[in-house]
Amino acid sequence: MTLRLHRSNVLHYASLVRSVTILAILLSAAPQATSAQTRPAQKADPDRLGMTCVQILAMSSTDWVAHFNDKLGKKAMNEKKTDLDGTVRALGIYGQCYDARTNRLAASLGKSGKGPLMGARGNFRDFEQALNEFVMKAVAATDPPADSVKKAYASLYEKQFRYSFYGNYVEHLSHDDIFSAAPEDAGDIGKAKNHFGELLDALSEDKLREVHKAFANVLNQAVLGKDMRLQVYLYAIFCLEPSSTGPFSPPPF
Repeated sequence: MTLRLHRSNVLHYASLVRSVTILAILLSAAPQATSAQTRPAQKADPDRLGMTCVQILAMSSTDWVAHFNDKLGKKAMNEKKTDLDGTVRALGIYGQCYDARTNRLAASLGKSGKGPLMGARGNFRDFEQALNEFVMKAVAATDPPADSVKKAYASLYEKQFRYSFYGNYVEHLSHDDIFSAAPEDAGDIGKAKNHFGELLDALSEDKLREVHKAFANVLNQAVLGKDMRLQVYLYAIFCLEPSSTGPFSPPPF
């Protein structure tokens, strides 16, 4: 029997505190409008359904997809499009808003002089590259291979790592804290590692070796934050777990 993961209250509270802190920084860094500053109005993206990115990100990705498909359901039927088409579009919009928020956070940290230095940014780029290579192999190794919706979700959920990378600097952590790994085989991470191993064992021998090697390369990169190793395992599980089974853990956002 596979154990399902339940996040600890401590991790949840820490994540909530960090989110509130980041939001305060983003709001304080927002440019103030003056009579001397005039910008041409940008045409609203119709796929946002008249909502701002702040409103969209206030919803979970799952709730936003349901809202998007509900609002555009009739139009999609008239255009002979499926819910899969709408879901991919909805995830794309959510991802754009998520990236915009991360970019604002990175810019505000840069202006304050509290952001990551060049070496840390280089380490993170190496981590992203290794993670992208793992994802490509993982989604192709599942049986059946991941469809467009699964790939869209994987692309969206990967964005959590860049946001966490900059979010750690908001908390004024030391360099060692930012790139330290969580203790192995303890509590939730032990359950995650065991389940990840089960998913690997279900692959054919050649695919198992290929995916395992790619994932080992991810873990060999600089690890972001004390809870980042758990995040990496949960993300890897999502990429490998079949859609026919229930998710091992709730979505990251």
